[in-house]
Amino acid sequence: MKYSFLLLALTAMAAPVAESTLPNETLRYSINWPTGVSLGEAQLSASSSPGVSGQPGHMHFQFDVDASAPAFAVSDRYRADAAGHFCSTEFEKSTSHGSKKVNDKETFDSETGTVTRGSGAGKSELNASTCSKDALTFLYFVRQELSQGRIPAGETVYFGAPYEVRLSSAGTENIKSGGASVDADRYTATVTGPSSSISVEMLFLKDRARTLAAVRVPLALGKFSMELVK
Repeated sequence: MKYSFLLLALTAMAAPVAESTLPNETLRYSINWPTGVSLGEAQLSASSSPGVSGQPGHMHFQFDVDASAPAFAVSDRYRADAAGHFCSTEFEKSTSHGSKKVNDKETFDSETGTVTRGSGAGKSELNASTCSKDALTFLYFVRQELSQGRIPAGETVYFGAPYEVRLSSAGTENIKSGGASVDADRYTATVTGPSSSISVEMLFLKDRARTLAAVRVPLALGKFSMELVK
């Protein structure tokens, strides 16, 4: 698929919040065709480690996708580390979409406000803020902001190229989650890249962690979804 579910599972920015409310979790999702038939699974996880000598601790995020369609398999692995108030330090991705394979790494320097992509002769550097965020760290930052009752404003998010992401409220929707019927807050996320723009639906549970319950992505074949299983 043209757009990654990780990139499309994003929103935006506001004042920093304490990392102590970060959930240590492992969440499983089903990736579905517009008909509801499963294409495969995704797993999202987060953990944290304490800082040394009074320094801020580090947060570790992972997102794995394994899905397949006729004659086309997707296997993606994303890893991110962040410090302080959700300030990215490193982001790695390894993707396999059919015969196309990509490995990429981004390093964030909070002192110089730069993002370095790749290494050696293929290295490129972008000017950024002193607390820039990769796509995976950004998703958890957004959940923290929503848990504080704030709808984030727009921000540049790094996923190889820089993407502008903006979030707007779209009301409440009753959904099935864990075998029960629950209310979830629905948001529209507009993601704009160097050559494209797309709007997707994101639904968050009303729990303390603001768990991501579903992402719905409009593509040429219909609306694909990523739905929480556990």
